[in-house]
Amino acid sequence: MGAVPGYLLRHTAVIEPYLGAGAHGDLFGPPVTVKCFADDKRRRVRATSGEEVISSTTLYCRLAAVAPTGSRVQVNGRTTFVIEALRRHGGGLATPDHLEVVCQ
Repeated sequence: MGAVPGYLLRHTAVIEPYLGAGAHGDLFGPPVTVKCFADDKRRRVRATSGEEVISSTTLYCRLAAVAPTGSRVQVNGRTTFVIEALRRHGGGLATPDHLEVVCQ
């Protein structure tokens, strides 16, 4: 199937990729605007650290999007942070390839 069809990407998110910790706090890269589908649903997820946390929003973006864990995201009028970004590639199957960005 390939990439997520453009007509499904109804929302816009601004992602500032997490670069690491600096002397004065977290460092973020320049903001990048991406088209996505934003699903505002509260659910319990397991973070990369192994702890259970609550996710309030999940973004479905094209695979080219960059959103490492800890990135700052502005979507639907609020600011949140990435818990985990999961590459969903069907390997040639008839599924839409996408990046699933799980946010706080």
